[in-house]
Amino acid sequence: MTKLPPPLAYPVTRPKAWRIAWLAIRPRTLSVSVAPVLVGSSLAWAEGSNVHWLALFAALCCATLIQIATNLHNDAVDCEKGNDLPDRPGPLRVTAAGWVTPGTVRRAALGSFAAAFLLGIYLAAVGGWPIVGIGLASLLAGWSYSGGPRPISYSPFGELFVLFFFGVLAVGGSVWLQGHAPDASTLLAGLVCGLPAAAVLVVNNTRDRIADLRVGRRTLAALLSRAGATRAYALMMLLPFALLPLLAWFGHGGALLGLLALPNALAKVRAFAAASSAPALNPLLPATARCGLILAVLLTAGFLLELA
Repeated sequence: MTKLPPPLAYPVTRPKAWRIAWLAIRPRTLSVSVAPVLVGSSLAWAEGSNVHWLALFAALCCATLIQIATNLHNDAVDCEKGNDLPDRPGPLRVTAAGWVTPGTVRRAALGSFAAAFLLGIYLAAVGGWPIVGIGLASLLAGWSYSGGPRPISYSPFGELFVLFFFGVLAVGGSVWLQGHAPDASTLLAGLVCGLPAAAVLVVNNTRDRIADLRVGRRTLAALLSRAGATRAYALMMLLPFALLPLLAWFGHGGALLGLLALPNALAKVRAFAAASSAPALNPLLPATARCGLILAVLLTAGFLLELA
């Protein structure tokens, strides 16, 4: 029988099973997988495609399942490698807390990957070989983020990974599933979605910078100074708003509605710069994800207004 890892400095009372599962999937940042599907689908509709509701729903579920699977796999692997130590400043991890075995969490991750794969079969039937390629690449990337001989999470390329898979590729795939060929507007919309998602990782890795350096993780935030991480975060949060006028120039004036999210983004940049300790960054993690979702919802609404 697999032994539970020794419990760390987490609450001693074991929560109910549903609560453990809820904590393990990290729901506060799951919006980064929802945002690009909404934006890509609405962009395709604004450019003349018919609405394919079932494909939209399946894509939302598939993207969320892949992110959940990635989070679960990361939880198990980090525990097995001894990365989640008692002095870790971030939210608890259910495996390191001793509530679930790494094997159980890993099986849950595989189940989520499998569910995403099954949904992907339907999406491939709708979108053909391009969706097959996007789906397989996303599944492999989700596993490679924490697994394999060179995990992405141990490198400075995590933000680039998020920008591509939760931005450009997810928006492009959603556009394609709704029956429209990706174009320059697709790329711009993908960057608008992907940059705030990458900023979420900057917050996470800046908070864990000291602990990551101790175990040999060379993330972007670990390699940058605190001031450098602040500049990187500001760039990722504010650059999307410079791209919105370009989307308008390409014929999508509704994209300018996204500028309403700029004050929120500026507030997050100031909060990041003012955070005086690693734990002080914890509230900014979900807040950054929400800011990205607000921008995506406004962008989606702008594209839909173009249909009126």
